[in-house]
Amino acid sequence: MELTASVLTTPTAPAARVVIALPSLGTSVGALWQQAASALADLSPDTAVIGIDLPGHGRSPALDVGAGASRSEVPRVSMADLAEAVLTTVDRVLPDVVGDSEVAVSLAGDSIGGAIALQLALEHPERFERAAVFCTGAKIGEAQGWEERAETVAISGTPTQVIGSAERWFGPGFMEREPEASAALLHSLQDADRFSYAALCYTLADFDIRGRLSEIGLPLLAVAGEHDTPTPPTKLAEIANAVPGALLEIIEGAAHLVPIEAPVVTAGLLSDFLAGRGTSGAETGAAADVPRPTAAGPRDADRDAVWEAGMGVRREVLSDAHVDRANAAITDFTADFQDLITRFAWGEIWTRPGLDRRMRSAITLTAMIAGGHEAELKMHVKAALRNGLSRDEIKEILLQSAIYCSVPSANTAFAVAAEALAEVDADGLD
Repeated sequence: MELTASVLTTPTAPAARVVIALPSLGTSVGALWQQAASALADLSPDTAVIGIDLPGHGRSPALDVGAGASRSEVPRVSMADLAEAVLTTVDRVLPDVVGDSEVAVSLAGDSIGGAIALQLALEHPERFERAAVFCTGAKIGEAQGWEERAETVAISGTPTQVIGSAERWFGPGFMEREPEASAALLHSLQDADRFSYAALCYTLADFDIRGRLSEIGLPLLAVAGEHDTPTPPTKLAEIANAVPGALLEIIEGAAHLVPIEAPVVTAGLLSDFLAGRGTSGAETGAAADVPRPTAAGPRDADRDAVWEAGMGVRREVLSDAHVDRANAAITDFTADFQDLITRFAWGEIWTRPGLDRRMRSAITLTAMIAGGHEAELKMHVKAALRNGLSRDEIKEILLQSAIYCSVPSANTAFAVAAEALAEVDADGLD
């Protein structure tokens, strides 16, 4: 896999550090990062910014799938593969930018670019000083959605994604305020190689490092867009609260492409972060200090923020389809109860950092078995798969319940779980 780098800014003072900028799926690094890089150059003249395009995006060549390729031949590229390709590119171009100078190299990535930065922070922490991740997650979206998008794009091309991306990428009013920047990004999406884009969809379908976030030792800044739907602030809070000492910032008015939606703010955050200064919203280096919904302290947020945080986690754990059905069934009689569930069960408990979601699923399954709540057990068997438990691990939980709940309870639980797993297989959701 070959990637192409672009020097977005060169230092006007002796180079002290380099930032590697990584773009979002469907964008070129220049269209997404150039404005923020230029603003950073004004604030930190000793900093160079090197952008690296994704495969088949911007200036990077497309993945080699052969002549006459079909959707069945789209390669399945792992996030580790992308991370290694980025590292190889950095090693190739860095001497051309800074010569023989010893400089600190940091990472800044948006969406899949942020995911690559997280992967590099895990696998090659000795190579980088800091990592700033924007509008990303330790797991982004659901595998089924990425698989379906990969098939669509492999068959019909990236123009099929323009309308949906325009809706997801930008905060309210951005396209009207910045028509040229919006057009450049959407053109980069249209021009992206369809098979490379599809391959990256598979990358995101397979990506899940939620269980490894605590291993990251680099200083880390997580930046969320207030209106981001693919990776809402709860996703960045999950990262910031799991990575020791991480900072969290939420950018008002922005959605999924913060570097272009708020380039001056982005530059200010990066300038402070690279210099080791606490950013404005997280002076102590703890995500819990941000007065926004975070995984560490939603009870300190206002009622609406807690509800929004809870609804975000509820959708991630139970699926959009399940929550949409539940919401559609709300009546005047049940509305208060549904509000209570969303705020307290999901907004107060499931968002806390003390246990990961795999552990919470294991506890919830056991509680459902002990209480004889068969409908909820079925729902949470499916949720456990989404949270990263394997079928074998679910089986072990049911076996354990035979000892501590009762054999009849476990017998019923196995029947309910088997039915749930059969439905997952039938729907192709696993």
